[in-house]
Formats: sequence, structure tokens, C-alpha cells
Amino acid sequence: MKELIELVDKHLDEYLPVCYPEDIFKAMKYTLMLPGKRLRPVMCLETARILGGDMTNVMPAACAIEMLHVQSLIHDDLPCMDNDDFRRGKPSNHKVFGEANAVLAGDALLTFAPQLIIEKSTGLNPEQILKILHEYTKFAGAYGLIAGQVVDIESEGGKFVKSPEETLDFIHLNKTAVLFRLAVRIGAIAANADEKTIEEFDNFAKKFGLAFQIYDDIMDEISTFEELGKTTGKDKNSGKLTYVSLYGLEEAENKFRNLIKECYGIIEKYHSKVFEEILKKLSDRIGSDK
Repeated sequence: MKELIELVDKHLDEYLPVCYPEDIFKAMKYTLMLPGKRLRPVMCLETARILGGDMTNVMPAACAIEMLHVQSLIHDDLPCMDNDDFRRGKPSNHKVFGEANAVLAGDALLTFAPQLIIEKSTGLNPEQILKILHEYTKFAGAYGLIAGQVVDIESEGGKFVKSPEETLDFIHLNKTAVLFRLAVRIGAIAANADEKTIEEFDNFAKKFGLAFQIYDDIMDEISTFEELGKTTGKDKNSGKLTYVSLYGLEEAENKFRNLIKECYGIIEKYHSKVFEEILKKLSDRIGSDK
């Protein structure tokens, strides 16, 4: 896991040199290079590896997923969105570079990512690249990440088109799980996996994404700024719809543990130490069954 994170960091740094106009590239790189878990690119690389693919071939796409993720973080922190002054223990992008440059930095990462896939994926064939680009644009847009953000914002005011339960699942599946789905799907495509295998990993990523967001909801309730690297208690104070606010802390923890067990059940046959480490680190923080 540590080696893969270091490898991703190295390539992210190389793929995004600072050039003129420096302000925008510095803003893009600032949040991108903040220390992070790199879960999405790591899961992309590991999926490709355990399915017989070459991780080198999928590295550009893995880094593109991280750029998309960071774009969402930059925009999520803006005053017009979640209005958070900190990200990964450091001032948010707009606090350092101003709101205008933060918006533009997010836009630039969003568009640079597919450019990176096209220009650097020399080990993939044109059909694979086209499939990967289709996955990227689909999950990044109004049928995925943006849809989740819109419904998340609407829910803060208690505006529900669907039931609170359906709304919450929609937010988590589209705002959080969608990038884990994108990661494993791209890894599987790069390994020339069949559709059945792609869907198996997609199912794993949906469950993992929900578990990850429930974990985040729980941490916002019980954790500290030092542990999370961002402001805690904001969800509760803003009246945001979360698993904890809807079901209570104990039920949220139970739901989290059940989803982690289901993830183990799907992935265990691949004997992936990386996926097992990811699941273990997440579950250890919440604790075992009572």
C-alpha cells in the first residue's frame, strides 16, 4: 500500500509541472499534492494487477481519477458549497489562492485528467482508451459526481424529492461511491476483463463507497480536527443528511460493519493484500462488533 501511494505521488508530480500562468498550476498542484490516502488510484492499479493487467499501462488513468477526486474536493470546500477552510490539515484551496482561482483550478483538473489519459496511456489500445474516457465522463458528470453534489446541497435545506432514505443512498452512491466504482472499472478495463468481472468489481466498489461514506459520517461525529484534517461537526451543525443523523450512531456503525463484511466476501478470492489492508484500516477505526 505504501509503495503504491509513493508511486502515485511520484507520477502525479511528474504529470503536472508548473508552467505559465503559474498561479493556476500552483493552485492545481497545491491540493493535488497534499498528503492523502490515494485510495482511488491505488484501487485502480490493484484491480488491474490482480486481473492480470500491467499497472504501468493504467497509471495515467489512475492519476486522472485522483485529479478528478481532488477537483471535487476543491469545489466542495468553496463558500458556495460546504464552505470549509481546511482540507487534509491545510488551508483549503480558496483560502490560499482565492475563490476565482480555486474554481478555475478545479475546472482545470477536471479537463486535464482526460487529456492525461489520452496522451500518456501508450500501453493501452484505442478501444480501451475510449472505454475509459467514456467511464470518466459519465461518472464525473450529471449522471454521477455532480448529481450527488446537487442532491447533497438540496438536502441541507430539507428539500427531498424522494424519501430521506432514498435521498441519502443517492447522495452516497453518486458523491462518494461513484469514484471508487470508476477506479475499479477502469482498472478492470485496462486488464481486458470481461463484463461479468467488471460488474463484480463494480458491486464491490458500490458497497465499499457506501461504507467509506458512512465511516466519514461517523468520524464527523466522533473524531477531532487532528485526526481528520478538516473541520468536524459541520454536518451536524448544518443539518446535513447523513447516516448518523438519519439512523443514529449505533445503527450507522452496524451498517458500516455489514458492508465491510460484504466487501470481504466479494474480494477475498483474489487474495489481494492491498484491498485487505484498505478494508482493515477502515474497519479498525470504527471497532469490531459489540
